[in-house]
Amino acid sequence: MTKLIRPAVSLFIVLSVITGLAYPLLVTGIAQAAFAAQANGSLVTRDGKVAGSSLIGQNFSDPKYFWGRPSATSPMPYNGGGSSGSNLGPLNPALVDAVKSRIEALRAADPGDDLPVPVDLVTASASGLDPHISVAAARYQAARIARVRHLPLAQVQDLVARNSEGRLFDLLGEARVNVLALNLSLDQATAP
Repeated sequence: MTKLIRPAVSLFIVLSVITGLAYPLLVTGIAQAAFAAQANGSLVTRDGKVAGSSLIGQNFSDPKYFWGRPSATSPMPYNGGGSSGSNLGPLNPALVDAVKSRIEALRAADPGDDLPVPVDLVTASASGLDPHISVAAARYQAARIARVRHLPLAQVQDLVARNSEGRLFDLLGEARVNVLALNLSLDQATAP
């Protein structure tokens, strides 16, 4: 029995050191050296303070800001520890009701806007953390923001255009806008 236990315990200790200490330290060291910003959460700072992450959406609800996609995470929106979708199918009455209420909220925030509401403003992403909206969703909100901030609509539309990101490799996905980056640009443009 001792002949079996000693090699098993030795192997357990060696593998614990390799997989529990050496490998994580190596990977962390490489990540910090080669991709420090990404390894530390892709944090966005403004005036020396962390404003958020470029990878996780935030709950902007003030009418003077662009709003992102709704979040289905719990117990609070955009909870990185609770990343998940709603798992509601397209015909589920709860999803239909949620979408209707989100459309009503968008219409109430900008009653003069009769354009069709972009789908990404009323449905959550699969992770519930998406920091981007479509360019159409940003353009949809531009009139409200221009009105609330007393800015020319062309200036707000220009900010949307300057903060737009193209398709990945000009092939994958759709053009999009990072909501945090757009809102920070908006604050800079309107700062006294």
